[in-house]
Amino acid sequence: MSKIPALLFSVLALSAPVLAQEAAPAAPSLALELNALQPAENGCRVTFLATNTLGGQLDRAAVEVAFFTSDGAIDRIVTLDFKALAEGKTKVLQFELKNLACEGIGRLLINDITACEGTDIAAAACLDGLVTTTRPDIAFGV
Repeated sequence: MSKIPALLFSVLALSAPVLAQEAAPAAPSLALELNALQPAENGCRVTFLATNTLGGQLDRAAVEVAFFTSDGAIDRIVTLDFKALAEGKTKVLQFELKNLACEGIGRLLINDITACEGTDIAAAACLDGLVTTTRPDIAFGV
């Protein structure tokens, strides 16, 4: 029976450092997820999820995006206005791009952040904190 208290002591002693560690706070970010590409009546509907955790209200965010064809050629460059993004809130944004076939898109490149304006937000914060993810099988990033 003396092995049980010794075993219990060992388990507690080994787990103490794990319990004492605190999770590091997440870095401020502007997270953009390419969520969907859907054929629309006159082109392609592109859906994004945007989450602002930069530390303040974004009054306006605009992103210049280059659309590449599946064979790597640039089809077009457009500026998408994400408008206001509240701190800590995820927002769904849809853009209909005329004369663009969804099935022909091979890659989306964030070419630039053309607007990053808000309370206590540095102009470079959006690009510096940009995190991109994608659900469709299409490359998306910087």
